[in-house]
Amino acid sequence: MISSLLPPLLGGALIGLSASLLLLANGRVAGISGVVGSLLAPVRGDVAWRVLFLAGLLTGGLLLAWLRPGSFPAPTSLSAGGALLLVGAGLLVGFGSRLGNGCTSGHGVCGISRGSARSIAATLTFMATGVLTVFLIRHVL
Repeated sequence: MISSLLPPLLGGALIGLSASLLLLANGRVAGISGVVGSLLAPVRGDVAWRVLFLAGLLTGGLLLAWLRPGSFPAPTSLSAGGALLLVGAGLLVGFGSRLGNGCTSGHGVCGISRGSARSIAATLTFMATGVLTVFLIRHVL
């Protein structure tokens, strides 16, 4: 039991550490949708840290895949309907994160730690929707 909890605890600590370092060093909140979204309409002088942060994010994932190959599940085949569902889900995430002025990482990790009521409401909504979705998939459909 403890060995299965250790990776999530370590991962959560590293995410919290990185969000804290970004806030302390750069005064920025580590919301991935905001980091990526601002690269789509770049502002002069506000691009380098975003690109470096994303490069670090991708490098960290690649490093973990190299060090612990079993960390990522093998890709599965995807039907046309499954692909459409993924595209639809991605669009909903993108629209929702822009509408809510942040995504799960920004609201859940950084917003709650700063005591933001808006982030608490957003995170509770994410979680409630996830719980409802799992319930519907497992017990209704």
